[in-house]
Amino acid sequence: MSELLAPAGNIEALDAAIGEGADAVYLGLKSFNARLRSSNFAWNQFEAAVSSLHRQNKKIYVTVNTVSEERDLERLYRFLSYLNKIGPDGLIVQDFGVIRMCQEFFPKLELHGSTQMNVESAAGVNLLSKAGLKRVVVARELGLEEIKYIKSHTNAELEIFVHGALCVSESGLCLFSSYLGGKSANRGMCTQACRRFYTVDSESDGEKQGYYFSPCDLQLIEQIPDLMQLGVESFKIEGRMKSAEYVGSVVSAYRYLMDNWEKDKKGALATAKRLLSTDFARAKTSYWYNFKTNEEGVQKAGSLILNPNQAGGTGIFLGKIDSFETASDEAKEKAREMAGPDASPEDYKITMAHLTGGNYDPDVGDSIRLHRQDDTGRVSHKVRTVTVDEKGRRYIDIPLGFKRGDSVYLLQTKAMSKRYPRVLPADIGKYRQQPGAEVLPVLDLTPVAKNELSYFPEGLYIQVSTISDLFQAISKNPVRVIVELNSESKQDLLVKKTKLPISKKQVIISLDPYCPASKEEQILSDLNALIEDGFKTFVVNNIAHISMLRGKGANLIAGPYLYTFNRWAASWFENQNIGAFITPLENSWDNLKMTWEESVRSRVMVTTYAYPALFRMRFMLPESYDFLYFKDKEETLFKVSSTPDGSVVMPEAPFSIVDKTDILNADGFKRILIDLSRTRVTRQELKMITNSMVKRQPVPESSRFNWKNGFYSLEKMEIYKAMNEKAEAEKEAGIPARAGRSGRKPNNSRPNYNKARRRK
Repeated sequence: MSELLAPAGNIEALDAAIGEGADAVYLGLKSFNARLRSSNFAWNQFEAAVSSLHRQNKKIYVTVNTVSEERDLERLYRFLSYLNKIGPDGLIVQDFGVIRMCQEFFPKLELHGSTQMNVESAAGVNLLSKAGLKRVVVARELGLEEIKYIKSHTNAELEIFVHGALCVSESGLCLFSSYLGGKSANRGMCTQACRRFYTVDSESDGEKQGYYFSPCDLQLIEQIPDLMQLGVESFKIEGRMKSAEYVGSVVSAYRYLMDNWEKDKKGALATAKRLLSTDFARAKTSYWYNFKTNEEGVQKAGSLILNPNQAGGTGIFLGKIDSFETASDEAKEKAREMAGPDASPEDYKITMAHLTGGNYDPDVGDSIRLHRQDDTGRVSHKVRTVTVDEKGRRYIDIPLGFKRGDSVYLLQTKAMSKRYPRVLPADIGKYRQQPGAEVLPVLDLTPVAKNELSYFPEGLYIQVSTISDLFQAISKNPVRVIVELNSESKQDLLVKKTKLPISKKQVIISLDPYCPASKEEQILSDLNALIEDGFKTFVVNNIAHISMLRGKGANLIAGPYLYTFNRWAASWFENQNIGAFITPLENSWDNLKMTWEESVRSRVMVTTYAYPALFRMRFMLPESYDFLYFKDKEETLFKVSSTPDGSVVMPEAPFSIVDKTDILNADGFKRILIDLSRTRVTRQELKMITNSMVKRQPVPESSRFNWKNGFYSLEKMEIYKAMNEKAEAEKEAGIPARAGRSGRKPNNSRPNYNKARRRK
């Protein structure tokens, strides 16, 4: 029997999920999970939940599905040690460093590969299975036939998303939010750039506006019987940011169908759909599930999930905030009471707002979603108190931080609400365990052996997408040219057998980071043909590539999409016989140096110029998307490329640190990559890049991405805020400012482990 797995973003949602019959829940704690903006669980709440659910023969999984920088590792180690003591039924993980750390120190923890790992093939699933993972949450951009293929070619458990929000980008490959300010989806800080309002330059209609990249929500209620017959082990409902009412209604629908379809498929499906009719989220789609071939999906999927007129928010429009009133003490007390004894003070800090423009007045108990006008955020909230002023205007409580003009949507009405038995006991005082103060032993990466990296010489590398661009690139005498394997380059390399102006030993083939099951056999065939033709070195961007190339005498370089933000992740790839790495585009200078000590920097290539793929979409854009350029509300310009290989959104301005080349070389990073893939290579641009290198001057109008400031960090911002507040208080009290204290940003230097090194 397949497992029904529900989200538990807070205690109320946990109660609703279990109350409606979920077999298991997944939740996050206060760090290392991909929904840091949800409430998440305190230590004692989590420990009590594990104990209580296990008594009910229910399972509980913890999301540890973000990537970690080197400075995070000791805190991560302590967190894993804590989880090892509490004993959840599994950890949903993204970072290969977590796998490596658990292999070394916590082998009893059951690991599940997160959808953020970007696994969509049997080869990828089997590699993780051999590494000790029991289950893999496969990518959401897969069809029924692909799931069937994977299931028939692996013994690992499969978990698939069946309901909830979709990402427009391929799983785990979105860089847009990170590019806009370091709030990385890979760090649990996604600001949902896909849900934003954009202005496009249409060929047919000129400037138009809309939500061009905001996808519909997934709903696979009709496919559940087929998926159960395939033997899929777990059906996952998305929604750790959603209300308890939403969780309860969706769980009840899928539970009913799973329990009754064999007795009366038509009737059970009709009942389940009625139960889902209260889901006031976005329009629904089955996405890729009805396509028989990859080509059919590439052509048609875009029109199934994208609609520029579909607002980025969810639910029924209630109106916009027109005015505010300060919440009375009575209103605050009501909000505190309804928030419950387990709520944090932030949950009941409120103001009162009056809405205009809608056709329904929300009432106490209704769940709403607030959408900031500038697209900087969305927050779900349950109305806890309503007041009426002397003019008869109704005010509802809302969280702090919203302004006039912000939109409000209805998610659930009070009539849909149910009272569920509490999962947590009334007294959780006995649950007191927290992460301790363990010290993480230092891990040494493998020293570089003599002649080990002959395929990875020092010098300049240039990456291109076509063979015609390769001819342009060699004018700068790179030590190697990296050619992206796509439909066009494949024609030249494998069909036309185009004669190259350089030796095949000087050409490296870069593989696409998305490797779906429907293309798995063809990709393997192409790789065999390339090796037979004399190409020996490959940039692998998906773990499936490692499996496909194993035992074929190929040299493998871990590409930027095999995220190595810490040495433990790099060590995991070393154990897969990979000795060279291209650092992720999101990486920072500080973290790069912390991760790679001087003795192993010859293993690393640093990208110094690129047009980062911010969204990577498996499908071609709909025909109505007749534009190349679009811009956001800040007038930042982006461009989109749509081909039979899928679609990519890139910034118009490049990422560039080419003026830092001398500094990189001096610090031991002597392999430099100019990535000109997905753009036509011109002599003019090559000259501009070269001049920037030589003169050590920044490329005009370029971006540094996260190179200088690193990832946005809640912890750093809290420290910074606290230090500023203390400095202000001291100033008001007449205390002279101390050197190095006032307004100083927190130090991100490498922690001092002070422990004997543990060998691999």
